[in-house]
Amino acid sequence: SNMLGGTELIRRKLGKDAYAMTITLLTDSQGKKMGKTAGNAVWLDPNKTSPFEFYQYWRNVGDADVLKCIRMLTFLPLEQIDEMDHWEGEQLNKAKEILAYELTKMVHGEEEAEKAQATARGLFSGAADHENMPSTKLDAELVKDGGVGLLAAMVAAGLCGSNREARQLVQQGGVLVDGEKVTDPKAVLTVDALNKGVVIKKGKKVYHKVVL
Repeated sequence: SNMLGGTELIRRKLGKDAYAMTITLLTDSQGKKMGKTAGNAVWLDPNKTSPFEFYQYWRNVGDADVLKCIRMLTFLPLEQIDEMDHWEGEQLNKAKEILAYELTKMVHGEEEAEKAQATARGLFSGAADHENMPSTKLDAELVKDGGVGLLAAMVAAGLCGSNREARQLVQQGGVLVDGEKVTDPKAVLTVDALNKGVVIKKGKKVYHKVVL
């Protein structure tokens, strides 16, 4: 209806014919729509989705979705994509890197794509330069008794929507702080550590640095 309304407005205002073009709805391998209303949106605005988060979003698509996304969303030669149709196992991880890099370059430029790829590779190899990962500067008001509670830091960084959600994630063993698993919801990040920067890992793939 929005598209039809737009073409009608153009006809009435300019007296010229207008047309709307559509493409296949982007869905995952379960047929679920990828987008804002489905709760899994990725934004083009770097203030809403940083280049690193944008890269990671596409780097982490499912095995069953990666080649479809490459075919629909990139400008790689079709002959090259056809060759990838036979890829499996570790080759699919390479395909995901290609997808993430090509889309990040298209949206944010080659320099940001290079930074995001280098940071992502470093994180998974254990030799990361954390300069380009998403980070949050914590409010000094969060400091109590020489530190900031881990749960408060996670909520402030947007890793969880509430203390309750953060507590549950920590108790389930889904949080690492500077590479060490933390299961105590009362854990505190010291001021000294936060001044240098603390990396919180949520689940298997989400990294975020918090600093004071």
